Amino acid sequence: MSVQDLRDVLRERAEGPAPANPARPEHIRRRVRRTRRRRGLTAAAAAVVAAVTVFSLLPGDAAPPQEAATPAVKAARELPERFTAHDGTGYRRLATATIRTERTTKASVTIPVSGKPLDVAALCEGGPRANPPAITVTGGDVAPLQSLSSCPKDMELVPLVVPGGAGRITVTFDTATKGWGCAREVKDGPCVPQRPDEAVWSLAVYEWTPPGRPVEPGPLKPFPKRLAGWDLAGATRQLVWPQARTFTVTARGDGGRIGIEALCAGDLARRMWFRYLIEGGEGGEVTATCGQWESGPYPMAMNEFSVPAGKPVKVTVRAGIWGPDSNRPVRWSVAVYRKG
Repeated sequence: MSVQDLRDVLRERAEGPAPANPARPEHIRRRVRRTRRRRGLTAAAAAVVAAVTVFSLLPGDAAPPQEAATPAVKAARELPERFTAHDGTGYRRLATATIRTERTTKASVTIPVSGKPLDVAALCEGGPRANPPAITVTGGDVAPLQSLSSCPKDMELVPLVVPGGAGRITVTFDTATKGWGCAREVKDGPCVPQRPDEAVWSLAVYEWTPPGRPVEPGPLKPFPKRLAGWDLAGATRQLVWPQARTFTVTARGDGGRIGIEALCAGDLARRMWFRYLIEGGEGGEVTATCGQWESGPYPMAMNEFSVPAGKPVKVTVRAGIWGPDSNRPVRWSVAVYRKG
């Protein structure tokens, strides 16, 4: 059949009488009812929109609240009641607090102390210059020694220091303890004080139960052979805390300077710290934190030191950790770089 034949057949059928369909009238009545319902709902919605529009235009009335206008008015995110870390450590939430810095800068919780280790957890919705809460326990010194980041978007955990023999403590979070200095808005202009960004902080105190036996983390990625003009001069073996606490590595600073990098792996990797003693170079000890590198660009955070040019330099590394670490080992390594 040609295309023209097909068109002729369709035209003939269209001009003929419709086939018998006893259910047709009922179908039509249902379609009419559905159409009326849709028109009714549309009219009601239009009335609501009109009412809101009139309200917003009335003189002297405040505009309706804009819940998503700034990060500071976003809803606080809830921290889980329980969770298990990668190494098998079980966490149980004891108390929660929320600080909306547009309304208040401080919050407190009172919790019982069972003798198990305690952590503070934090999530933040806000700008990069949001003040992290300083943490005090029952009016004591700031604790923990390791502070929270400026505005962590993923849950961050830091150890909570508890006074010995305490059966019940009050933990206070205060975001009004840090300034952001000043900045010049125009060249040679006055240095204008910088206000911290508004934020919503979700905070909680957890107690945790360590795994029954130590669970060692996997191997570290090797240090890059070259970093921003620095060449790898030497590195420690991949060591495991708490068994390994000190190590010495020797390298030569051909350009009169060396740089030191540290990498860690494990759930408590962020809590590791290192003190570097450079013999024959800059005196004293320098304390540094540890980087984590699982994927993406290398997280460079190099500490630089002046050393005698062209002579071997011995670097003594002493490792430590903030807070309890029962059955929670951390794999670590330190590398020395020289200017290429």
